[in-house]
Amino acid sequence: MKPVRGVPGIDFGIREVRGDFPEELEISPLGRPVDAEVRVPGSKSVTNRALLVAALADGVSVVRNPLFSDDPYYLLDALVRLGFDVGADREAGEVRVGGLGGEIPRGGVEVFVGNAGTVARFLPPALALGPGPYTVDGVPRMRERPIRDLVDALRRLGAAVDYAEDEGRFPLVVRGGGLEGGATPVQGAGSSQFVSGLLMAAPYARRTVNLDVQGREKWPYVGITVEVMRRFGVEVGVSEDLRSLAVEPGVYRARAFEVEPDASAASYFMALAAVTGGRVRVPGLGSRSSQGDLRFAEVLETMGCEVEIEADAVEVRGTERLRGVEVDMNAFSDTMMTLAAIAPFASTPTTITNVGHARHQETDRISAVAAELGRLGVAVEERPDGLKILPGPLRPAVVETYGDHRVAMAFAVAGLASPDPVVTIRDPGCVTKTFPGYFGALESLR
Repeated sequence: MKPVRGVPGIDFGIREVRGDFPEELEISPLGRPVDAEVRVPGSKSVTNRALLVAALADGVSVVRNPLFSDDPYYLLDALVRLGFDVGADREAGEVRVGGLGGEIPRGGVEVFVGNAGTVARFLPPALALGPGPYTVDGVPRMRERPIRDLVDALRRLGAAVDYAEDEGRFPLVVRGGGLEGGATPVQGAGSSQFVSGLLMAAPYARRTVNLDVQGREKWPYVGITVEVMRRFGVEVGVSEDLRSLAVEPGVYRARAFEVEPDASAASYFMALAAVTGGRVRVPGLGSRSSQGDLRFAEVLETMGCEVEIEADAVEVRGTERLRGVEVDMNAFSDTMMTLAAIAPFASTPTTITNVGHARHQETDRISAVAAELGRLGVAVEERPDGLKILPGPLRPAVVETYGDHRVAMAFAVAGLASPDPVVTIRDPGCVTKTFPGYFGALESLR
């Protein structure tokens, strides 16, 4: 793809990809233990944080190894519509962003975020810095996802934000005019993205921003945000209990930034090694990572796998038969469905707890997993904040994906691991949200 620069409505080569997928895709069993080194795309979580902070920085930044998929597309498209000079080159694997030191060039812009939760939660605080007004809206599912806690916190920090229609729901109208700053509690039970969005805009408030984080015990994704901000030259004061965060007025410095591989995407390949008794090595992702989803490897170790996490690589070697586990996945819930997909192959039940917030993501992920495992003949107990999954063989079924990329990717692993053809994925194109080349990567393992 040729580089594309600041033209509203640019495509970045993402939208054509979805047309390459059939309506349904039958997953053929792998038939043997996997043995491979797998390179996965850049982290969605890191990519979208780096792109937004680059736009807020002073000067031209180069973001290397970004994820080119639906979610970053919506952020890149928004940045261009807002007047930033953006150049994306998929062949070179980089995006150049011309930042203006906290200035948002254009007002009167309508921003569409699709079903990209990070974009929907990160942009409003940044838009509050601009001249306004800005309208932020998404797909119908986005209008069901929580946003009130972010709006309440923004208002307490002096931002002018309104609901365009229903109270507590998208679309939002951000009036602009800047952030005053000060102290505010942030209810984060619905999403830690509220905290991250506030943090990234905080250096450009008129006075120090102090966030009192409430509602969740662990914040690995906030840790990613703090690390990205630090690498762009802004420090975040963090209390020992991780509940208080402080950002003083400052300016991000432009830089070259390398995005590490996506730990959530890596989980599918690690799970495949675990369930087939094979081996998978993922280079570029290791102990230096700030991504909480790398903890999925530790779960596999508890299930009986051999796991080696080096500074810049992780390797999983499977076992003859997995053990079931009981695990609190609150801090790395994006891999909850990966575990659920391989749980039927374990020797004992698997219980996933403390992931109630997963009901408010791309779909109600707890209900979706329970329904589709049940469709495949697996005994599942759905709980308010998790699942209990009993071992058992799969029967043939067409898996509904609910437009959720992680449902499609997780259940494809179950299909590869089964001894017989049993899994057909409906709407496999939904994987373009974070991993357009996913099914091709699976095929390469043959």
